[in-house]
Amino acid sequence: MLQRSQIAATIFDLVNTNERTLFFRYRLSLAAFIIGLVVSGLTAFPLRAELSILLKLVGKSDPVASVHAHGLRHWVGFVDLGLRETYARFPFFGYATDWLAVGHFVIAAFFVLPLVDPARYRGVLYVGLVARTSVILEALICGPIRGIPFFWTLIDCSFGIFGAIPLLYCLRLANEISRQL
Repeated sequence: MLQRSQIAATIFDLVNTNERTLFFRYRLSLAAFIIGLVVSGLTAFPLRAELSILLKLVGKSDPVASVHAHGLRHWVGFVDLGLRETYARFPFFGYATDWLAVGHFVIAAFFVLPLVDPARYRGVLYVGLVARTSVILEALICGPIRGIPFFWTLIDCSFGIFGAIPLLYCLRLANEISRQL
């Protein structure tokens, strides 16, 4: 028969193991979200190179010929042509995407606080969810104004939706961690 000290030690081990598991799942999910923000920011720098690769993937080598294509081929070629012409005449426009990249890095840095202390900084997760909602609203409102095809607007909206999933999960875990502390 187990003695009281053994029972208490077993219960403490179970609670401690559960708490460590919660922290691990929380930190893994939030770290994946942070990495996603950083990678997304990094992709804002080499737009011309990325579009060249995308053009090859959709089967086009000449962006001018893409004007007569339809759907994704047309859009990728049109964007590539626009960037080529804009960067050739007005290279400073690329500075806007440089700032977009830096913005991603700064936003990612804010999520380090809840990564370290989920209970104390879970408000950052709420702000992240508001930001994710604003991504969807921006795409739905500004996409048509800027002439973005609807299928591309849906891709942009997916960043808001799929980015909210780990934040919602982390928020649930942070609330659970707070109750255990």
